[in-house]
Amino acid sequence: MDIQTGQLVPLGAMESLEKQLSCPICLDMFTKPVVILPCQHNLCRGCANDLYESKNPYHFSGGTFRCPTCRFEVVLDRHGVYGLQRNLLVENIIDIYKQQQESGGGGSEEAPLKDKDAKQPLCKEHEDERINIYCVSCQTPTCSMCKVFGQHKDCEVSPLHAVYQNQKSELRAAVELLAAGNACVQAAVAQMDDTRRRMEENGELQRRRLGESFDLLYALLEEKKMELLERVDGAQRDKMAALQALKEQYRQQLQQSQQLQEKLQQNLQSCGVAEFLIAAKQLKEEARQAAQAAQLQRPEPGFESLEHLRVETRQLEVLLASVDFRAPQDAD
Repeated sequence: MDIQTGQLVPLGAMESLEKQLSCPICLDMFTKPVVILPCQHNLCRGCANDLYESKNPYHFSGGTFRCPTCRFEVVLDRHGVYGLQRNLLVENIIDIYKQQQESGGGGSEEAPLKDKDAKQPLCKEHEDERINIYCVSCQTPTCSMCKVFGQHKDCEVSPLHAVYQNQKSELRAAVELLAAGNACVQAAVAQMDDTRRRMEENGELQRRRLGESFDLLYALLEEKKMELLERVDGAQRDKMAALQALKEQYRQQLQQSQQLQEKLQQNLQSCGVAEFLIAAKQLKEEARQAAQAAQLQRPEPGFESLEHLRVETRQLEVLLASVDFRAPQDAD
């Protein structure tokens, strides 16, 4: 059975079970008790506790660590790894595995599973010799015959178990280093996501502020426009009223002059000599006064012009064209 997925493993693949029974931290066979993580991967409880304490030196109220197999974040309460569920199935498989080793497999056609430390492959140069030493000079495992008679006789060698423990420690440190590096990368990605979100919020804020600023400028210009239009209308009304009043004076004067003209014509045509002479003096005086009254004031040249109400906008246009964002040093 695959202890990670819970699926059955065929008998022909029993060798893969040995890998399934290895802890991804210590790289040895699981040491009981075995705990199962929420992501369904397994660890020795001792290894899990070492990893948990290394990531959470002050874990009075709980802490977190990442599964070394899938990087899933495991959240623990104040009980720590002792709050994780034991995988009794894996522990039972380990017991059966060790029993098969001790009994030699019970006559089964399949070779019994062997512990990692007991598994010793044979030397390629000396087929009957097991690999039991490590050539430090060539960085490769070898057998005693190669050291005495073979190609490694002049090399420095070391016990296999000592090199195994040393390299296992180095690999464990590399795993922890990779885990720490992955955590840093994930933190950087999260920070960049947060920065992108804040940039989107700031962009929306600046667009809203820009719209409000220009809306205010539009409102100010529209207000000033209405004020100046009202002044133009007022000046036009005043001049129109003065012109209308002067026109009415001319109309009345014209009416009076026409009436006097008719009166004079009648006297010239219908009156006798004596009657004409009697009225002539008064009529001449009325004609003289009417002629003087005809000298009314006329509109001055250019009276109709309203050029004094023209607005000069060139400087304002230049100023508006130069509107830009503030320089960084002026942002405060």
